[in-house]
Amino acid sequence: MKTRNRDKIQPLRLGSVTSKHLIVPVSLLILLLLVALFRGPKLFSTEGLAGAIIVSAPLILATLALTPIALVGRGGVDLAIGPLIAFINVTLIRWLVGNGVSSPVAVFAYVVGVGATYQLIQGLIVVYVRVAPIIVSLSGFLALSGLNLVILPRPSGVAPEWMSSWGAGRSIISPVFIVLLIGFVGWYLFSRTAFFAHLRLTGFDEKTAYTSGVHTDIVRLGAHIVGGIYAGLATLTYTALIGSGDPTQGSTYTLTAVTALVLGGTSLVGGRGGGLESVLGAMNLYMISYVLATFSFGKVSGFVTQLSYGVILIVSLLINVVLTSLKSGAGQEEK
Repeated sequence: MKTRNRDKIQPLRLGSVTSKHLIVPVSLLILLLLVALFRGPKLFSTEGLAGAIIVSAPLILATLALTPIALVGRGGVDLAIGPLIAFINVTLIRWLVGNGVSSPVAVFAYVVGVGATYQLIQGLIVVYVRVAPIIVSLSGFLALSGLNLVILPRPSGVAPEWMSSWGAGRSIISPVFIVLLIGFVGWYLFSRTAFFAHLRLTGFDEKTAYTSGVHTDIVRLGAHIVGGIYAGLATLTYTALIGSGDPTQGSTYTLTAVTALVLGGTSLVGGRGGGLESVLGAMNLYMISYVLATFSFGKVSGFVTQLSYGVILIVSLLINVVLTSLKSGAGQEEK
């Protein structure tokens, strides 16, 4: 039985390496970098790259936070990721730092602990109360959005003193870059575990995973916990970026993170995608904003950015559908 289980799980893992779904995000990123080279070459300077890391880090980590929950299936994309980041941010500033607790160890443990705890509760509701994930995450979005304003009615407070230089963007190798690196290394190690293979198999075909001996409920809870850890890391970089507490700005990450997730090629129905795809999707969204900022759209610049997100997302989805159809057709011909 154990040998058969490995045979079922291993091809799915190997399939992620050769996935054709990387073609779209990689091609788009190359195109955007070429445009930026001509329109805004400052990006490729030390200060430009340092600033890009500071600004894009929360989005990259927020997209990684969505990834394991989406991969495990049932349409479990977490719509509450933005308000969750804002919740951890405002409680950190109001409850922790406001009461004199601001050591790096305490702050790091708090943001990761709160993120993991919230996602574990959400996972328990999905698994044992059997409420649809989309309903749970939407409820979380609404509840946290209101709660954040109760805790901190308006942007205020100050980030811990040791974090004051994090948002300066003077050097590429910065504390924010190190947090990103920790996230990347952690994901690389996570993606090499048997648990990750079980997670993807559960998202790809939950019945097959269950009959193969995978504890699908435990896997689903584990996916939520991993997502919560990355939500905590995203909050750390977000707090460094704004330097204070803000109950509303974090909510904007829901739309951009979900868009980045899909743009990278991760399937919202589970089983396909991964960390590399999510990082590429987030980098593409940042580059779209950067390139558009080099043009002068006046008062409609925000509208143009949102429109561009939507158009590029639709086009990338259509290309992925075509590639999937071609791949399926080629597979049937081989048979």
